[in-house]
Amino acid sequence: MQETEIAILEQSFAEVAALREEAAELFYERLFVHDPSLRALFVSSDMKEQGRKLIAALSLVVGSLRKLDTVVPALEALAVKHVGYGVRDEHYATVGKALIETLSLFFANRFTLEHRGVWTLAYETIATVMIRAGNTSGVRELLRRSS
Repeated sequence: MQETEIAILEQSFAEVAALREEAAELFYERLFVHDPSLRALFVSSDMKEQGRKLIAALSLVVGSLRKLDTVVPALEALAVKHVGYGVRDEHYATVGKALIETLSLFFANRFTLEHRGVWTLAYETIATVMIRAGNTSGVRELLRRSS
């Protein structure tokens, strides 16, 4: 990513992080609107804690944008955990849609096409790493065999 793109992500995320609980609540609201079946993955979750985890994961990635390769192992480990929770490849598109919509609602008219493009690129990069890790880890096959 270019320095100007990183600056956009850092600045906008700082605003989101300042209102982390509200932002996380809005994200999960949008996620469940787009795919109500995903609620089942969170049945025994403390949603406030889940929101903290979401913001922490975003913070890790945004804080590592200049050295993205250093965060790849953490994303891969997270992907493997998510497979164990029942996350499928197609869920990543729904999460991306909910994230962009959350940011759009959060920033309103300040969420420009440039912001949308940079956030979309960042999310797609993360999702690609996680989908690949979830599919190459052997976890999906182990889960299929144990079902």
